[in-house]
Amino acid sequence: MFSKNRTRESTGNCSIERVQTAWNSADTIVIGAGAGLSASAGLTYSGERFERYFSDFHQKYGITDMYSGGFYPYETLEEYWAWWSRHIFYNRYVDAPFPVYQELLALVKDKDYFVLTTNVDHQFQRAGFDKGRLFYTQGDYGLWQCAKACHKETYDNEAAVRRMLAAQKDMKIPSGLVPRCPVCGAPMTMNLRCDDTFVQDRGWYAAQERYADFLRRHKQGKVLYLELGVGHNTPGIIKYPFWRYTLENPEAVYACVNAGQAYAPREIADRSICLDMDIRQFLEFGKA
Repeated sequence: MFSKNRTRESTGNCSIERVQTAWNSADTIVIGAGAGLSASAGLTYSGERFERYFSDFHQKYGITDMYSGGFYPYETLEEYWAWWSRHIFYNRYVDAPFPVYQELLALVKDKDYFVLTTNVDHQFQRAGFDKGRLFYTQGDYGLWQCAKACHKETYDNEAAVRRMLAAQKDMKIPSGLVPRCPVCGAPMTMNLRCDDTFVQDRGWYAAQERYADFLRRHKQGKVLYLELGVGHNTPGIIKYPFWRYTLENPEAVYACVNAGQAYAPREIADRSICLDMDIRQFLEFGKA
């Protein structure tokens, strides 16, 4: 459907002005958010922030970032959950260092909007976004599921995570805190889409239907498809659909904000705004 040729635009005032015009004239805004949005908010997975919370794991195992640490083959479940309880807490149950999500909400709260995100850190809800206008496609750090997916339920983990965080010592939690499936007794695991055992529970399907219904009701008209910090890991979830929706609706505008990865296909070039900049910088337009 789309050619391989891409269009790139400057990040100068003209492009920001185009965003303002598109934003003000849009009746509907569909936000597609990827990892770049949380990184802009300060939820970085490497560098100083990683060392602050995981220096002991770095020293013992040579782990250099939070992402790779989640895949490390720890010898025991006590070590595995010492890692994951920290990872969950500092990426799910604390506010991001910078108020990027709050600034985005201030811009969109009076619009008819919906958010589709591959992020699993729950920062949209922490910032006050309407839960009924959010679809987390890839899971939630705040939920556990059976590692064997023996049933289609997920479980809130905040209380258990806080107990693990308080009780861990020497990079291990007490054995009695290791979570197990209440149905089959297998270990619990994160509710994150990494293989075919990912549990899509009733809440997931309800959010999917709300999003699908929103798209059905807004196939036409002045729609702004705003893509924020979406990379190349899962382009079929946000990026490619947003391109197609824009192509199919002659009144739609596609805007992509992503430092180093802002582009659009030639077929929608005249209705695309591609900003090669940090999202925090982009959100300054709402303060003008």
